[in-house]
Amino acid sequence: MTRQMTGAKMVVQALRDQGVDVVFGYPGGAVLPIYDEIFQQNDIRHILVRHEQGAVHAAEGYARSTGKPGVVLVTSGPGATNAVTGMTDALMDSIPLVVLTGQVPTFMIGNDAFQEADTVGITRPCTKHNWLVSDTARLADTIHQAFHVATSGRPGPVLIDIPKDVQFASADYIPPQKARISHYQPQTKGDTRAITDLVAAMETAKRPIFYTGGGVINSGPEATRLLRELVDATGIPTTSTLMGLGAYPANGPHWLGMLGMHGLYEANMAMHDCDLMINIGARFDDRITGRVDAFSPDSVKAHIDIDPSSINKVIRADIPIVGDIATVLAELLEIWTARGRKVNREAIGKWTAKIAEWKKVDCLKFTQKGGVIKPQYALQRLEALTRDHDRYICTEVGQHQMWAAQYLGFNDPNRWMTSGGLGTMGYGFPASIGVQIAHPEALVINVAGEASWLMNMQEMGTAMQYRLPVKQFILNNERLGMVRQWQELLHGERYSSSWSESLPDFVKLAEAFGAKGIICKDPVDLDDAIMEMLAHDGPVIFDCLVEKHENCFPMIPSGEPHNKMLLGEVSTKDAIKAGGAVLV
Repeated sequence: MTRQMTGAKMVVQALRDQGVDVVFGYPGGAVLPIYDEIFQQNDIRHILVRHEQGAVHAAEGYARSTGKPGVVLVTSGPGATNAVTGMTDALMDSIPLVVLTGQVPTFMIGNDAFQEADTVGITRPCTKHNWLVSDTARLADTIHQAFHVATSGRPGPVLIDIPKDVQFASADYIPPQKARISHYQPQTKGDTRAITDLVAAMETAKRPIFYTGGGVINSGPEATRLLRELVDATGIPTTSTLMGLGAYPANGPHWLGMLGMHGLYEANMAMHDCDLMINIGARFDDRITGRVDAFSPDSVKAHIDIDPSSINKVIRADIPIVGDIATVLAELLEIWTARGRKVNREAIGKWTAKIAEWKKVDCLKFTQKGGVIKPQYALQRLEALTRDHDRYICTEVGQHQMWAAQYLGFNDPNRWMTSGGLGTMGYGFPASIGVQIAHPEALVINVAGEASWLMNMQEMGTAMQYRLPVKQFILNNERLGMVRQWQELLHGERYSSSWSESLPDFVKLAEAFGAKGIICKDPVDLDDAIMEMLAHDGPVIFDCLVEKHENCFPMIPSGEPHNKMLLGEVSTKDAIKAGGAVLV
């Protein structure tokens, strides 16, 4: 039996049938029929943000911390164009989103009507797929398709553009079980022959390494469980991209830390010198590979990924495996077990001992002295005082982001929300709002730089309206820190437009919104100030004044291979003694 309803009612019913419990959005004329339907129901909560970019980032935070798709509702024209940055961010980082945009009535499309934009054309490069629905009879089916596409295969954002007359007109509602989704069924099972080849390579490798990425987390809890089982059973050292932190626990015995441009010395050295590299759910992006022709030159490379376009895109894979991470790892463990669960234990023992020598370099070493807080010290203390909490960490983008990845430990997946591929300043604050909405009792901290944080500072209004106790931990160096670092190291110390001018008093800014503000200048006061932040039951802006010209190390300079790193206070002699090449 079919049910007739308006397009606006269809939207709400389809969201309800898809299990949606929260929508992030901002109303406008072209979506008022949908907002009217939202007003008349209580199953779906709407969160009013202060900017459409904030809506998408909040939905990203919700999605990444729950594993469920985030949903966004914005109006036509500027509402849709303001959402573009967030959608591009989600596409780069494989975050499932369903973005609903209003559009001018169908008979006005193409006439440059008020608040009209070619939303489908504009968003085609920054979505997995998008639709313009011109017939109400197709609306519900399209929404169900959108959820399927956003969450199947490599996750990503999708967009549905809904003209206003389509929202007013009536048609039969199509439930999810009758939706047409058979045309998009990504391959999930890996090739058994290739998986067997990988098992054979694992059995004989002398210097193997697991290189894990966000794809492990996106695949779901079973993929994380299987990865941990495989790593612990084989004893193979494991590293991760920025996006993969938490897939294998930071306190695990085989953890090397993050690799890449600002990755740990031992992780980068192991990546360079390994003889078998097993890429699980990572995409060989440029922040990982450095100079492609010098990337891990002597290794056999296996690559497991749900997205066939990612394989052989940057680095040629000797053993390519297309499939879902959980499905492939389950078969890999089954085959490995059937063949006797063999690895070259003696050689891996020597390999682990070599890595232990690299670890002795202590690449994250710093000295906290004097009356100025080092940013590394601030994050070290934040880690010590919060690691036993039910904690979620978001970040903005810049030096603070890399220091957070280096000094904060993640023992579980879905606890680390950061903008990896696009590097979006302004991401962290609204993302923390989405995380807090999803986990109201948890401790949610956004590690920020003052410049990034100001990009979406208006979302303090959202945090206050919904009484969200998000903690904004700002490492304030009065600089565009990463830009300034590159200018110092690569551009002759010509600091062009990288010093923050006319910064607000963050304590007064917090108070202006009705929130709590805390400022800390002295390392002696830092622990007490952090505890004061944690004790407050509402939103907090924590202004931590840190060393202005501190650089983030290790660092692989552009154009250099993995085994050539710039180090900070670490002795070059110690690093070379451990078998590494260090640029000075």
